[in-house]
Amino acid sequence: MNRRRTALVSLTALLAAAVTALPAAPAGAEETEQVKNGTFDNGTESWWASSNVTAAVTDGRLCADAPGGTANRWDAAVGQNDITLVAGESYKFSFTATGTPADHVVRAIVGLSVSPYDTYHEVSPQLSVSGDTYSYTFTSPVDTTQGQVGFQLGGTPEAWRFCVDEVSLLGGVAPEPYVPDTGPRVRVNQVGYLPSGPKNATVVTDATSRLRWQLKNDRGRVVAHGWSKPRGVDASSGQNVHSVDFGRYKKHGEGFTLVADGETSRPFDIGTAAYEKLRTDSAKYYYTQRSGTPISDELRPGYARPAGHVGVAPNQGDTEVPCQPGVCDYTLDVSGGWYDAGDHGKYVVNGGISTWELLSTYERALHARTGEPSKLGDGTLDIPESGNKVPDILDEVRWELDFLLKMQVPDGQPLAGMAHHKIHDAAWTGLPLLPSDDPQKRELHPPTTAATLNLAATAAQAARLYRPYDRRFAAKALDVARTAWAAALAHPDVLADEADGIGGGAYPDNSVADEFYWAAAELYLTTGERDFEEYVLNSPVHTADIFGPLGFDWARTAAAARLDLATVPNRLPGRDQVRRSVVQGADTYLATLKAHPYGMPYAPEDNAYDWGSSHQILNNAVVLATAYDITGASKYRDGALQSMDYILGRNALNMSYVTGYGEVNAHNQHSRWYAKQLDPSLPAPPDGTLSGGPNSNIQDPYAQSKLQGCVAQFCFIDDIQSWSTNEHTINWNAALARMASFVADQS
Repeated sequence: MNRRRTALVSLTALLAAAVTALPAAPAGAEETEQVKNGTFDNGTESWWASSNVTAAVTDGRLCADAPGGTANRWDAAVGQNDITLVAGESYKFSFTATGTPADHVVRAIVGLSVSPYDTYHEVSPQLSVSGDTYSYTFTSPVDTTQGQVGFQLGGTPEAWRFCVDEVSLLGGVAPEPYVPDTGPRVRVNQVGYLPSGPKNATVVTDATSRLRWQLKNDRGRVVAHGWSKPRGVDASSGQNVHSVDFGRYKKHGEGFTLVADGETSRPFDIGTAAYEKLRTDSAKYYYTQRSGTPISDELRPGYARPAGHVGVAPNQGDTEVPCQPGVCDYTLDVSGGWYDAGDHGKYVVNGGISTWELLSTYERALHARTGEPSKLGDGTLDIPESGNKVPDILDEVRWELDFLLKMQVPDGQPLAGMAHHKIHDAAWTGLPLLPSDDPQKRELHPPTTAATLNLAATAAQAARLYRPYDRRFAAKALDVARTAWAAALAHPDVLADEADGIGGGAYPDNSVADEFYWAAAELYLTTGERDFEEYVLNSPVHTADIFGPLGFDWARTAAAARLDLATVPNRLPGRDQVRRSVVQGADTYLATLKAHPYGMPYAPEDNAYDWGSSHQILNNAVVLATAYDITGASKYRDGALQSMDYILGRNALNMSYVTGYGEVNAHNQHSRWYAKQLDPSLPAPPDGTLSGGPNSNIQDPYAQSKLQGCVAQFCFIDDIQSWSTNEHTINWNAALARMASFVADQS
C-alpha cells in the first residue's frame, strides 16, 4: 500500500517576466536538442529572467545578477519554457557555469512550467569562479510540451553573479545504467555486535563450497577463524552468498574486520557503547521534527531553525486552521506536534502508531526483565523540558500528544468527539523549504474512524503512563479517549478518501477492526473496565493470526493491542493464550530469519519489499524481543539482536540505513529541511535517522529512472529525490528507537 504521494518540487516563483517569447518546441526525437539557443549566439532569445534578476549575454555567456536577501532558491531565476518531454525517454542535461563570488550553489532543474510545477530532475552544484562543466542523465516520467529548464539563484544573503553557457537538454540518449557501489563483498553490521550476542555476516561470492574466514582486530591480528556456510542464491538480492558465524568470539574491541574470499569487510566494533548512543539519537530525532517551536542550536548544534507554522509570515499558521471547503465551518488550534516526515504535514494515524511505539518503549522499560527506565529518564535527551523531573521520552511524546488531542472535533459540532484525519498544506510544497518559510494555506481534512480510534488508543495509554507525573493531564487524556471511543462506535465506518493526496499523504485504511481492537485494549489496560474487556474478548481480531510477513504499521495496528495485552500487567481472561500467540508469531519470524541468507525476519511474498521495509523488519524484531521478555528464551533475544544487522549494514547494498551509523550510511533522506544534498547551508538528517529502505514499487520518478527491474534489496537509492525509497518518518524512527533501546538493555 502506498504510504503517501509526494510531488517533488514546486516552482511557483518561476512564473517570471520573459526576456523574449519562445514558440513551442517540436516533439522530441532520438538525439534531439530540446533547448533553443543554449549557446547564446542569438543573445537572450528564448530565455527569460525573473523580474528581480538582470540578465544579459556577456562574452558569449548568459550572465545573471541575482539580488541578495531573497528567502527561497526560486525567488530569483533564469530559464527557458516550452520544453518538450516524452515519458520514458532519457535525456542528457548539461551546462557550464560559474559563480562570483566563488562557492555559490545554483539549483538547476528540468520540470513543469505550469501548475503544479513538478520537477523531474534537479541538481545543486557548488560553482567555482573558474567554471565547471556539469552533465546528468535522467528519464522523463511524463509527456508534456510545457516543460522548463531553469537555474534558481535565490535564497542567498548577498548578491552574486551567475554565468552559464552550452546549456543542452538532449533527448533520445541512451540511459546511463545505475550500478550502486556496494563495496567489499563481505557484509557485516558496520556499527557493532554485542559481546554476548550473535555475530553473523554474509559473503557475496561465486564459490559453491565453503570458504575460510578470519576475524582480525584493529591491529590486523587474526583473533578467530572458521569456515563459511554456502547458502545458494538469495532471492531477495539475486546474489550467491555464504553465511559466516563468528559468535564464539566475545571480547570487546573496536575496528574489527572480517576477511573471506580475498575481501575485507568494512570495520565494526564488538561492544555496547554504540547502542547506548543509538538509543538516545533515535529518540532525539523527534525534537528536530517539532512543529510550532524554534529549534535550539544549543540543544542541537547545526539544526537551529525558526518555529514553523505559528502564523508568522509567510506562514499562515496552525493556530486557527479551517477545514477543507465543505468539511466544517469552524477552525481549530492544531499547533504543535511533529512533522510527519520530510514534508510539513501532520497526520493522526501515523502520529498515533508513532506515539504508541515510543510510549511502549518506555512502558517496556518499566515491566521487562531487562528494562532500564532510567536510560530514558529526565535529562537523557537534552530537550527543552529536561530537568523537570519527568522522563524525557514522555516529555517528547507529550509534544505530539497535545497535538493529537487538539484534532478532536469539538462538542456541538457534527461528528463531535471524532478526530480529523490530518492537517497539511492545500498544495504540495517544494524542497528545500524550511517549515517557517512554508507559504501555503493549511487545512483540516475530514474526521475518520481510524483517526478517532488512534486518538482513543494513544490517549488511553497516555493516561496510565503520565499519571505519576501529571494527574490532570492523565485525567484529560482518559476523558478524550472515552469520548473518542464513543464517537467511533457511533460512526464505525467513516473512512479516509484514497484520493485525498494533494498537499499531503492520503493515509487510507479500508478496515478499522484492528483499530477498534487496539483502542479497546488500551482502554481496558488503563481502566480495567468490563465493557472494554468484553469488547477485546469478543473481537474477531483477538484470536486472529496477526503477525504476517509485512509486520505491523499505521494501517495494521492489531499487534499494538496484542503486544500490550501480553506485557502490560492485567487480568484479562485467557491472557496466557494472548502471550502464547505472541510467542507463536515470534516463532514464525525466527524461522524466517534462520532461512534468510541475510539473517532477517522479513520475507514478503514474491520478495516484494513494501514502502518503509526497514521499519517493518524492525517491527518484526519487536515481536521477537517481546517473546524474549515473555519467555526469557535466548533464541528470541538473539533473533531480535540479529535483525539489527541488516539495518546497520549486513545487506545487499552494504550500507547502514541509519544516518551517522556505519562507515557507509544513508544520509540524503527526502526532506524539506534536512536538505544538505540540495543546499549546503542546510543540514543532513540528524544522526539516528532511519531511511525507509528498499521499496519494490519505486513510485517516485527519480527511483524509476535509476532502478527499473531492481530485485528487492536493490530497490533503493540514497538520494533526496527518492521519496519512495529514502524518506524518513516519525513512525519508522519509532521502530528504530524501540529496537535500539532493547538492544542497549541487553548489554
